[in-house]
This record gives sequence, structure tokens and C-alpha cells, in this order.
Amino acid sequence: MSTAPKVVGRARRGLRVLRDDLWTVRADPLPPSVWLRWLPHGVVYLAALGVLLGDLPQLQDNGGLAFGLAFPVAVGHAGAMVLALWRPIPAWWLSMTATLLAAIAVRHELVSGGAENFTWPWTAAGLVAHLFVLLLLALRVRTRVAAEALAFTALFTYAVEGLWGAPDFQPTGVLLVVLSGVVVVLGIAIRGRREARTKLEEQTSLTAEERARRTLLEERSRIARELHDVVAHHMSVISIQAQVAPHLVQDPSDELKENLAGIRQNALEALTELRRVLGVLRAEHPDPHPDEPLTASDSAAEAHSPQPTLDRLDALVENTRAAGLTVVTQNSGTRRPLPPGLELSAYRIVQEALSNVLRHAPGARTWIHLTHLPTGLRVEVLNSPPTRPAAPSQGAGHGLLGMRERVAMLGGSLTAYSLPGGGYQVTAYLPTDGTPVGPDDPNLSYYPDDPEDGAR
Repeated sequence: MSTAPKVVGRARRGLRVLRDDLWTVRADPLPPSVWLRWLPHGVVYLAALGVLLGDLPQLQDNGGLAFGLAFPVAVGHAGAMVLALWRPIPAWWLSMTATLLAAIAVRHELVSGGAENFTWPWTAAGLVAHLFVLLLLALRVRTRVAAEALAFTALFTYAVEGLWGAPDFQPTGVLLVVLSGVVVVLGIAIRGRREARTKLEEQTSLTAEERARRTLLEERSRIARELHDVVAHHMSVISIQAQVAPHLVQDPSDELKENLAGIRQNALEALTELRRVLGVLRAEHPDPHPDEPLTASDSAAEAHSPQPTLDRLDALVENTRAAGLTVVTQNSGTRRPLPPGLELSAYRIVQEALSNVLRHAPGARTWIHLTHLPTGLRVEVLNSPPTRPAAPSQGAGHGLLGMRERVAMLGGSLTAYSLPGGGYQVTAYLPTDGTPVGPDDPNLSYYPDDPEDGAR
């Protein structure tokens, strides 16, 4: 007895689902064709006209119906096909209603002898119209709704032909149910394929965006790690020296102690700010505890190899030459001690530029020119056109983005563009004092008279 309420509840929920699925006038328009915008609509319009012209004389001549009754039924069948282009559920109801009216009227003629051996309960034109409606319905609605419409069509056909019946007719119920099943399965398959293709395109787009985002985060993380190695070490040394300095002087004055304490405090605050910046660069979300000071364990937690400087540029060039690229280097100006961060960024820019040449311009000749200026360092990498087609690249295509972030971090400027002859040039200016510069800064203007003379 306790299961009866549950059964009743499930039955009510099932009826509610059926009502929501099939008792609706919502619009589900058929999308236009990719090749010819109105091709699907034109085909349905022509088929609907054929159904109208075929159903009307069949109902009049063979079914014995008057024009006043045959014409609304034929219009209902043809109109259901057109309506299914935008509102497939109401179109399905319209087709079922027209078929029911035709079945009632033709049965009366079969009983009275006004029609003999007539296709019943589905006329030939009505059968074609309903198949069109079911196909358009299966293309636009969920699989469950299409299956419900098919089940109700079969139940309606069985009730009219099998339970009600009529004398002396050609049965069309079995044919209609079989063809309807085929049409619905076909529509569901086409709709599933279209949805799968759409989801695949969306997933491909999301994957490309995620790859680009991950590449950006990895590049920023690497910059942050290098920034930590270059700057945090010196700030920590300053803080420790400021703390130890009063103990190295006999009877230090209060003013000296105060100044050294201020130096140490400023160094610790700088470390805190640095850690906040590194938290933003290293992760997609900011560091939840940016105000916690750096400790010795923080620095020792990550074991990194020494970061490269311009002293290792020759080894980089040799490795590139070993890969089959002809590289010519030149240094201009008076070399001065450069900040470690600037040397590291210059090395990485040259490294990325050479990688791009290897990837996109195989066989090209490359020139590297480092110009030491009183205010900074200018880095130029120029390559000639490739001598053979480049192989498909597996890179993410964010090398220039990493260069720009490095240059922007130092307040410099970078230009990268294709040359008229087919080559490519990357020019970066890195100021030593961090003063921001623009793309029109004169330090960026350098063009060799003849790059083939080996001067670069």
C-alpha cells in the first residue's frame, strides 16, 4: 500500500514532462544551409506544394470528400510542413489533427460506400507530409521529445486503424510507423552529429584559448622566477648588512642606528612589494597572503640554476650555428656593467629571436648587434628570407609576447616587423635606469648600410 503514492507521483511527473515537451508553441527554427541560405526552406516549400496538389484530388476523387472538407485537410497537411520549419511541435499537432479529420471523413465514405479500397487512415500525401514534419522535428528538438512524438504517432495509428477500423480500405498504418521510425532515427543522428561538431569547434576554441593563457602564465612565471633570483637576493643582502652594520662599529650613534634601521625596513618593504608582484606574475590568481615577508626558506624552497647573462651569449650562438643557422654577431660601444635583470632580459630576447628564425626561416642568415649606449643597451636581431619552406611549427606563437613583457618590465621598447625583402627584424632598447621610452626613441633607430658585409 505504501508504494501506491509513489507510483501516482511518478505518473504525474511523467504526464507533466509530456505536457511540457509536446504541449508547447515554442519556436525551433531550422537553420539556413551553409551553401545556399534558403535551400532547406525551398525544398520544404516545393514538397508542401506537391502535397497540397496531390492530397486535394485524392481526397475528392478517391475518398469521396467534398471540396469544402478536402481542401482544409490538404491545407493542414501542407501547412504543417511549412510550419515545421519554425515551430515543429505545433506543426506535428497540426498534421495529426488534419489526419484525424481526414480519417473520420473518409471512414464515413467507406462505410456508406462512397469510397472503396482507399488508403486509410493515412492518405499517401498525408503520410509524406507527416514524415517531413517528424524529420524536421527530430532535427530541432531533444531526442526525448522526438521519441515521444514518434510513440504518440504510433499509438494514434494503432487506435484508429487497429481499434476503430473501417471496411474495405488499404491499410497504411504499419508503413507509416516503420517509415516514421526510420525518419526520426535519421533526424536524431543528423542532429547529434551537428551538435557534436559544434561542441568540438567550441572545445577546440577553448583549448586554443587555454593554451595561449597557459603559455602566457608560464612565461610570466619564468620572468617572475628570474626577477626573484636577480632582485630578491640583493634586497636580502642589503637587509642583512643593514642589520649587522651597527655591530661592526664601536659605540654607533643613535642617528646611525636609526638610518641603518630605516634602510633595513625599506629593504624588507621592498621584498614584500616584490613578493606581491611575483604572486601576480606567477599565478592566475593573486597571492592570498601578499603581505607576509619573505623568509630564508622561501628562497631555498626553489632550487634554480644560475640565470644566463650576456657572457653566455657566445655559447648560445654556437649552439644555434650547430643547428644549421648562419649567425654573425657584433658589439658596438663601450661595454659597461649592466644590471643583472637587464642582461638576463637581453639574453632571453636574443634566444627567443634565434628560436623564431630556426622555426620560421630555415636556412636564413642572421645578424645580432648589441649596441652599448650610455643610457642602456640596444639589441637587434635581423634575418634574411628563408631558403626553404618552414616545417609546421608546434610552438604556441607567444614568443613576441614574452619579449614585450620583458622589455615592458624594464621600461624599454621593442619593435618587430617583416622586412620588404622577406626577412624579419627585432629591435629592443633596454634602459639601465628603467625610464620608460617610446617607439620613436632615437636609440631604436639603427639600420646597417649593408647587412651582408658581416658587420652585424
